[in-house]
Amino acid sequence: MPDDVLTRPQSTVPTGGSGQDAADAHDLAGFGYKQELRRALGVYSSFAVAFSYISPSTGIFTLFAPIGLAIAGPFFFWSWPLVALGQFIVALNFAEVSAHFPVAGSVYQWTKYLANRPYSWMTGWIYLFAGVLTVTAVVATIPGLVLIPLLNNLGLTVTNNAQTQVAIALVILASITLLNIFGVRLVALINNTGVVFEILGMVVFALVLLIFYHHQSATVVFDSSYLGSGFTGGAFLAAMFMSLFVIYGFDTASTLAEETRNPRAMAPRAVLASVVGAFIIGGIFLYSIIVAIPNMGKYVADAGAGKIGSPADILTAVLPSWMANIYLVVVLAAIYVCCLAILTSTIRLAFGMARDGKLPLARYYNKVSPTLHTPVGVCIVVGVLAAVPFLYYSGAGTIAISATGMIYLSYLLGNIAILIARTKGWPKDQAPFKLAGWGTIVNVLALVWGGSMLVNFLWPRPGSIINPSLSALPNIPDLGPLGNIPIFEATVGVVVIIGAIYYLVAQRGKTDPAVRVAA
Repeated sequence: MPDDVLTRPQSTVPTGGSGQDAADAHDLAGFGYKQELRRALGVYSSFAVAFSYISPSTGIFTLFAPIGLAIAGPFFFWSWPLVALGQFIVALNFAEVSAHFPVAGSVYQWTKYLANRPYSWMTGWIYLFAGVLTVTAVVATIPGLVLIPLLNNLGLTVTNNAQTQVAIALVILASITLLNIFGVRLVALINNTGVVFEILGMVVFALVLLIFYHHQSATVVFDSSYLGSGFTGGAFLAAMFMSLFVIYGFDTASTLAEETRNPRAMAPRAVLASVVGAFIIGGIFLYSIIVAIPNMGKYVADAGAGKIGSPADILTAVLPSWMANIYLVVVLAAIYVCCLAILTSTIRLAFGMARDGKLPLARYYNKVSPTLHTPVGVCIVVGVLAAVPFLYYSGAGTIAISATGMIYLSYLLGNIAILIARTKGWPKDQAPFKLAGWGTIVNVLALVWGGSMLVNFLWPRPGSIINPSLSALPNIPDLGPLGNIPIFEATVGVVVIIGAIYYLVAQRGKTDPAVRVAA
């Protein structure tokens, strides 16, 4: 991969200054950027926003029944530690890179400094639309799965149909866009509070279920009988999607580096802590839900038939109604701050690209408000893009398939660029977090893991809710042979083709701002 960036002989680690903020601003200036965003995040806030993006309660609530339980029964539990381990390896690699590049933009910025211009642009472009679709997918889960059932449980009558779900989702999307416009401090306050409720809520409910409402033996998670006969590994790989759809987004801590104090040291800690925290909290809750199931055979069959939509159905069956409603309130708060964190992360990625002139018409919306210290125009653009998929709404699950797969693809592209840079001697500078001699080994393991999971995403599964073909979507005209293309491949193809055309027309040959390489 050719290198088209300027070599920098001096160290990247800032020294001197009149305090940490001055040192951080001086460090950022070395990358060619002014300090315009407000540095308001400490280590907890940085961890909290990454934890909220992962949000184990959100993913478990949404995908526990239709993917995990329905496909593999209680044995799918083991996908959780497996995916957590694989993603932690990726997080280790990303933590080291984030210590060297404390700028907004995650994989776009990393590949910009470690690879070449077309490669970094396409990586950022794919990750941008992965983030946008993730916002849409998570926002779409709130009305139908949480808010409307909760309101109906409380005595209000709200019709749970597609029109109502879309209307509520758009209101939620507008609210989190406004919160991002009014500043990272407000976002952090809401997010930090939401994380506390999510962690406490999941732990408390897990303990209640384990102590008072357990119906299965402690070893039920070893029961693989529901995997079926034949190639049971294929069924487990499909059930693994419940965990794959949850444990990602940990790079959000580094994406917010320009708003974090001492980001070279804080971002790597937050990246790793978010994965570890999500694994522990999510694993405890997941196990407690499984052992609380009253009749495993019936519930696995009902999950496969769509009669069980979430863990709330299990909790409703075993807990008093008031306690089940409290659980829905906790999940509602968790998913809301999850939406907020994902949008915040996507906005910072888009801002990093727009500031460099890498997005269409960027000069009209890439400015930071001098009073709010937020990229208001970028907030609006990303919010509008996230609303576009609601013009054709086929359910949150369909959107999540493409969004999550593209995030894993972006991570893989980022890891490839990092490994190639390592073969050229990177890193040479000191940083607060380093893998030292383990760097290449960790990097290769991250690529093996990411590549194998990308194959899992690309695996066509006709008749399944996991990567079905285009023809399986509702209200789709006859597409002929194109109707056999799986949704994930089709989405990636459209994003890449449109991106390639735009790059060739508007970006090819364009002069970039001078950037430096962390040696």
